Amino acid sequence: MIADKILVLAAVVFGGVLCQWGAWRIKMPAILFLLVAGILAGPVFNLLDSDALFGDLLFPFISLSVAVILFEGSLTLKYHQIVRLRGVVQSLVSVGVVTTWLITATVTRYALDFPWSLALLFGAITVVTGPTVIVPMLRTIRPKASVANILRWEGIVIDPIGATLAVLVYEFILAGSNGRAFGHTLVSFAMLLSVGLLLGSLAGYLYGLVLRSHWLPEYLHNVATLALVFMVFAFANHLQHESGLLAVTVMGIWLANMKDVPVDEILDFKESLSVLLITVLFIVLAARLDADLFLSLGWRAIFVFLAIQFLARPLSVMVASLGSGLSWPERHLLAWIAPRGIVAAAISAFFAIKLEETGYSQAGLLVPLTFLVIIGTVVLQSATAGPIAVWLGVAEPDPKGVLIIGANHIAQALAKALKREGFRPLLVDSSWSKISKARMEGLETYFGEPVSEHAERSLDLVGIGNMLALSARGPLNTAACMHYRMELGYNSVFALQTTATGDLTEERKASSHRRGHLLFNRDVTYSSLAGLFGKHWNLRKTGLTDVFDYGAYLDRYNGRIIPMFAITPRGKLRVFSADLVVAPQAGWSVISLVPPDDSESGLGGRE
Repeated sequence: MIADKILVLAAVVFGGVLCQWGAWRIKMPAILFLLVAGILAGPVFNLLDSDALFGDLLFPFISLSVAVILFEGSLTLKYHQIVRLRGVVQSLVSVGVVTTWLITATVTRYALDFPWSLALLFGAITVVTGPTVIVPMLRTIRPKASVANILRWEGIVIDPIGATLAVLVYEFILAGSNGRAFGHTLVSFAMLLSVGLLLGSLAGYLYGLVLRSHWLPEYLHNVATLALVFMVFAFANHLQHESGLLAVTVMGIWLANMKDVPVDEILDFKESLSVLLITVLFIVLAARLDADLFLSLGWRAIFVFLAIQFLARPLSVMVASLGSGLSWPERHLLAWIAPRGIVAAAISAFFAIKLEETGYSQAGLLVPLTFLVIIGTVVLQSATAGPIAVWLGVAEPDPKGVLIIGANHIAQALAKALKREGFRPLLVDSSWSKISKARMEGLETYFGEPVSEHAERSLDLVGIGNMLALSARGPLNTAACMHYRMELGYNSVFALQTTATGDLTEERKASSHRRGHLLFNRDVTYSSLAGLFGKHWNLRKTGLTDVFDYGAYLDRYNGRIIPMFAITPRGKLRVFSADLVVAPQAGWSVISLVPPDDSESGLGGRE
């Protein structure tokens, strides 16, 4: 029996990873694939019985998983980033949350004849969106940066807010079911907030001191953080019922904003753990769906979904965007996109189990109703948001952005040249000193590893059309090319050699196709470019004409230049590569690396 459970659990994990991979391949939210896998494994073929698999540990597993997911999300929230979000985002996560909550609760109450308590709880559960569903959708839709940034930050900030609101409503239900007076309920709310805020703040501050003072060896950072999250969550719940989620959220925010606290490696670990937990949790929850309960909702449940999609979301966006600088098409697209994700599913199962234990017979309907909203919002919005964005005129035109792996002096020089021509370079590096220098040059940057879950969620790739791997680390360039060629297309991914082709072994040559196209030509390496920049070679733009064509341009310099980029009359970027043929025509401009004497003499055509 135990061996069978091990096999089932292993199959869940393995199948979940395949779902994540499939979602990444076709740029769709992973929860769709996880949902299908869970339904097929559970209600359809009866291969997975979540209650039998976990037994009495199902509820603790859900509880701790939600705690880790919320802690990981809160660990990404920086005060300095939130302060700048004074407009629509702040309104969406305050007034917008209340608007969505009340409309959803009212429609649920009258459409499905839910008691007000459960209707209010369902409304609180479904106010959350979440970056795990928003980010993959944005990369397919490619809306303008203003819309993309609002949706991304709303998804990050609203998770802990929605979870806290659901906890408060749940506490209200319990207080009411025990016949407590309204005043006692307010006291209970105050205790929940007090315990959650105080314990979370205290744990975050003290643990931040431990990390900042290096009292804990680095190899224990990840495990100790996980243990502390579990302990804070459990102890907070022991002190005050259901205050644990708020406590771990506050703890994460506190750690994220303490100065000189190394949380990057912790965040990387928590991201990987969150992916694993989301993968397993969603399959397990989907497998618990009861087909009879789903059918018992009836056709009236569709009214709840329609109200959320066509009434609650548009109204909350309209209210939140009053007085903002957003155009009406941008507001319309914001009003259409708000998919629900894993946090809503987990919280619904979490509270359904607890309320069923206290005698709420209709509490079991929370899970199928939540999954109905998740399926409806993700499927409908994934299929229609792209064409709607194009129709409204708020989709990005031809990509003008260039993702640059590395923030070294070579990458900064190329980024500045591209920026002067109207392109948007985005430099990615895990070296803070290099990122700081790039920021001082006015360049857009991302601090972190380019191939990570945090980058997957946080990097603004809207409008990015090409990737240039310019790092001095060859394996990093290869990993970045393998990762982003699925996102951008193989012909848009380029890598600078760190070792000349002639110096590679046959085995490495055979595998070099995975690196993407070789930048510039086969003789150019990172070291050779660094040497040329050290000798004061400069980047120069030259325009081509019918008389002074590309052949004449090359002859004029006698092969002493390195062509790097070409820009068409329509402003499209072409990257010179050893593998792709670029044939500049009259009217094009060419950016090349030229010797200092030629760059100063003005040879080679017009600027």
